[in-house]
Amino acid sequence: MTVIEKPAKRGLLGNPYLLLALAALFWSGNHIVGRAIGGQVPPLGISTVRWLIPAIVIGVLARAQIKRDWPAIRAHWGIMLWLGVTGGALFTALQYIGLQYTSALNVSVLNSLVPVLIISAAAAIFRERIAPIQLAGIVTSSAGVLIIVARGRIETLRLLQFNWGDIIILGNMMVFAIYAVYLRLLPRIHWLSFIFVFATISCLTTLPFFVWETLSGITFKPTLLTVGAVLYVSIFPSVLAFAAWNRGVELIGANRAGPFVHLVPIYTAILASTLLGEQLASYHVIGFLLILSGVWLASVRKPAIAAPALD
Repeated sequence: MTVIEKPAKRGLLGNPYLLLALAALFWSGNHIVGRAIGGQVPPLGISTVRWLIPAIVIGVLARAQIKRDWPAIRAHWGIMLWLGVTGGALFTALQYIGLQYTSALNVSVLNSLVPVLIISAAAAIFRERIAPIQLAGIVTSSAGVLIIVARGRIETLRLLQFNWGDIIILGNMMVFAIYAVYLRLLPRIHWLSFIFVFATISCLTTLPFFVWETLSGITFKPTLLTVGAVLYVSIFPSVLAFAAWNRGVELIGANRAGPFVHLVPIYTAILASTLLGEQLASYHVIGFLLILSGVWLASVRKPAIAAPALD
């Protein structure tokens, strides 16, 4: 039996809580950018370009490191392919497609299910036990998320109407949960090597659909806004967020990392009030405090959970 708990290390790369918080911040920025470019970029096109740019840049700058890691990559090509298809191609494409048909409120509610889905996936796939304090943290942080998306009024949740976009986003959250729990099988390679392979697989997977989308007449609108948006989503929510998230999961496990997803709507509310002129209300503050409390509870150090050894 192997243990998924990793010894604590110093520095940024050894601080899982800071890394996971940064990943959530970069992903929340993706929501802000998504609002700004709605209707100006094709969903499959932005999904492809988002990974094409990192693949090219990292492939050039980290070629020596990738070459050193190539034997391990080739030996574990199956899990690399699986992570690239699920966490990269499917997750990215379904996110942009779903946002074409549903509201930000509904997406926020569904995002709050991610920690529960991660724990459920870990229990179903790897037979992990769920600690009571983890459940307490998830319930507390979920309550904070619901207060925010409901704007402090329970009637808001009662009036939610789910559509195909909600179903797509829900499926996408399941995809992300599966991706998160399978990260434990990732071979020990440099994070740049992983992002290169991850981005390449994601790009190649969505490329045929991007071509179909373009031939259908759905194309990019060449403006400064779309160029800036492409650069942002290609660097922050793609390379930096995934690198930070993967490292955080490696250090404390998917179950304890899951509640940090609840920071995304908090960051989004703060960024929206700052950049889009939306007013920060009292329910944002209450929800923020509950989310922080829940993240702390779910991250309290506990005895390591054993997982089946790899042959």
